[in-house]
Amino acid sequence: MVTELKVIGVNRKAYHDYHILETVEAGLVLAGTEIKSIRAGQVSLRDAYARHEDGEMWLHNSHIAGYKAAGYGQHDVDRPRKLLLHRKQIDALMGKLTQKSLTLVPLKLYIKRGTAKVELALAQGKRQYDKREAIAKRDSDREVERAMKTRAR
Repeated sequence: MVTELKVIGVNRKAYHDYHILETVEAGLVLAGTEIKSIRAGQVSLRDAYARHEDGEMWLHNSHIAGYKAAGYGQHDVDRPRKLLLHRKQIDALMGKLTQKSLTLVPLKLYIKRGTAKVELALAQGKRQYDKREAIAKRDSDREVERAMKTRAR
């Protein structure tokens, strides 16, 4: 069965700043104008993170722009949004988060079968030298690709 997946926003900074260890999919509790803004692609996950509060998981610092066609019922653009996860998933994530020095960051926001979903990742922060190493590897791979491309001509 093929599921229609429309990726709305990607947190590229998370791939640069963290080692991604494990991912999990979560739903979002949204207002009507928020889902309309998401469908319009007006989302930023750049500095977002997920946090455990009172037995629930919340997404903080995610920016969903205001919907222009909305009248007086506009939503707060930077408010915390509740994540929809099963109790077992929350408990498993909390066990891993407290056990190691990990954080929970959103990687993607997408629409799957008409509902907004977030792909969360258990991530460990990279050191500065790890980031430089990744950049150097990417640059060397580009050079190899260029050399292969010119050689094939």
